[in-house]
Amino acid sequence: MSAPNITSRFHTSADGLRLHLRGYTPQDARGLPVVCLPGLARTADDFDCIARALAQQGRRVIAIDYRGRGLSDHDPDPKKYDLAVESADIQLMLAAECITQAIFLGTSRGGIHAMLFAAFKPELLAGVILNDIGPVLEPAGLIRIKSYVGRLPRPQNWDEAVAMFKKVSGAQFPALSDADWHAYARLTLEEKEGELVARYDPALARALDAYDPSKPMPDLWAQYEALKPFPLLAIRGETSDLLSPAVFQEMLSRHPSAQALTVPGQGHAPLLLDQPSIERICAFIGAIVP
Repeated sequence: MSAPNITSRFHTSADGLRLHLRGYTPQDARGLPVVCLPGLARTADDFDCIARALAQQGRRVIAIDYRGRGLSDHDPDPKKYDLAVESADIQLMLAAECITQAIFLGTSRGGIHAMLFAAFKPELLAGVILNDIGPVLEPAGLIRIKSYVGRLPRPQNWDEAVAMFKKVSGAQFPALSDADWHAYARLTLEEKEGELVARYDPALARALDAYDPSKPMPDLWAQYEALKPFPLLAIRGETSDLLSPAVFQEMLSRHPSAQALTVPGQGHAPLLLDQPSIERICAFIGAIVP
């Protein structure tokens, strides 16, 4: 099969921001498209490996940069880095891409969007993959994420960047090789004017300001259970501190046909760069008709 056509495309949000997505379009695209939604401070590039693999199978794939991430414009008002605004942006981009139904692959925050769509826009869904996210978020994981989003120092070079990420997340990812860490660093940072900077607006940290670990967060079980009509693959990193084993098991028990994948030696959230994970996701999506 020939290589897919890979393009960056931009659409304008309701409030005038330029929003980016990366499209992977096979020459003989067939079946429903796949929409990839990244984590809180992540970008469309996280899905490049899995998107290429799916495109090789004939699936059209789009991977979205939320506002303030990747190649999308930063928002001058950080209060708009919230789920409701992002959901409207996603729906606008889907409409602009003429996508009325798709299989959603959501990592962390992206999985929250998928659960919310199940509850409020179920017609968009044909199947869902939740990558290390569930209806209940563990405080330890939220505290760790809050400690570094928008707050990490700027490394002087790529080796220093890798060392920094190992210090922050090494306990979460004991299975990663040095090559994996370098790949992760380049997915997280970019070089601008001779400096390594985050690929997201540092003001995104304000999205976590309201989180108080002393107060319980509302759960999303009702939204999760709205996924029951759809094929579901639930993924958990073996060492995840955001999705507990107990919640993961309850997710499987509450969905009548949920499939499970545990990624060994990875935490929150699995990078989806390893071949077993890619093959499992491709097989799951390949079984969804049409």
